[in-house]
Amino acid sequence: MNYREFGKTGKKVSVLGFGLMRLPVIAGDISRIDEEKSLEMVQYAIENGVNYLDTAYPYHGGESENFTGKLWQHIKRDQVYIADKLPSWLIKEPGDLDKYLLEQLDKLHTERIDFYLLHALNARSWENLKKNGALEWLAEKQKAGLIGHAGFSFHDKYEVFEDIMGSYDWEFCQIQYNYLDKGFQAGEKGLIIARNRGMGVIAMEPLRGGLLAKQPPADVQNVINSSEYTDSQVSLSLRWVWQQAGIGMLLSGMSELEQVKENVKLASSENLALSENEQNLVLQLEKAYKSRIKVPCTACNYCMPCPQGVAIPSIFHFYNTASIFDDQAWGRKSYTFINEKNQADKCVQCGICETKCPQQISIMSALQQADKFLRKA
Repeated sequence: MNYREFGKTGKKVSVLGFGLMRLPVIAGDISRIDEEKSLEMVQYAIENGVNYLDTAYPYHGGESENFTGKLWQHIKRDQVYIADKLPSWLIKEPGDLDKYLLEQLDKLHTERIDFYLLHALNARSWENLKKNGALEWLAEKQKAGLIGHAGFSFHDKYEVFEDIMGSYDWEFCQIQYNYLDKGFQAGEKGLIIARNRGMGVIAMEPLRGGLLAKQPPADVQNVINSSEYTDSQVSLSLRWVWQQAGIGMLLSGMSELEQVKENVKLASSENLALSENEQNLVLQLEKAYKSRIKVPCTACNYCMPCPQGVAIPSIFHFYNTASIFDDQAWGRKSYTFINEKNQADKCVQCGICETKCPQQISIMSALQQADKFLRKA
């Protein structure tokens, strides 16, 4: 297993972290973790050098933390670093900060959480946490030893990321990063600013939620076929992330033992870097995938708020992603995550959004196309 110094934390972490959010379950119920299979996966990962386990309050309907707490019956607590996250969206008053941390410590059966993150920060949750004294609280809990290293995971525009970065002495952060998302959310600019501040950076969604591990569309596959590359898309995608300056680790939400074995093997290879030909192939793949984008939306949010509440950037994100990977079923499933009152069919064609769009997108027409593609018959 390869290890890296994790920013200014002083810790060495395995380049592969195990995200405990997609574990095998029983009868399709996400809250019923198949503990026997999951334990086998985690033990294999740890026995082969993985030393970072990542959980969070909502994972597996709240059961991921409980599963993690049971691991100490089988492995030594000091074999791994545990990362957990404050459920930012549940903080309504200052007292909630202690409430959830103490509950997490109890579920994890530990006296200290090694790496603690403010979870899924965006502009709204960030302002709410500041209002409720989360930064002062975080410093207190670090001083008290209940929290080891303080960080955050991020889901918003780069400008929000920049604001968060300047507000606390963060030791690490977690951002979505893969070769298709260099300009998404924090993106490459966020990686650079975090690296320059000596922070550890964790890449989440290195396979775009598993989409980069699936059989690609025919035109994208033709790009691979015309090259000399014979290994898997998984290898190419993960190694691309690992070779980015500043990335300390990538998280993988593995759901079966074979995935664990494949990822551990890759993370243990003597040379994680891509060859020049492989780097060129990534550039060609990026171009091929992005040529399939239906709507040139950059999620700048200038079109928002929509008077009717239509979630314009989110709709285009699901539409574009489903089109990029030729996976309408994924798009339709993802579309259900948007509240019905915010879906594309609620557009009344007022046109206000089009007057604000710097990309000059025909938003009203594109919403109709997206709704037709994403809505189940």
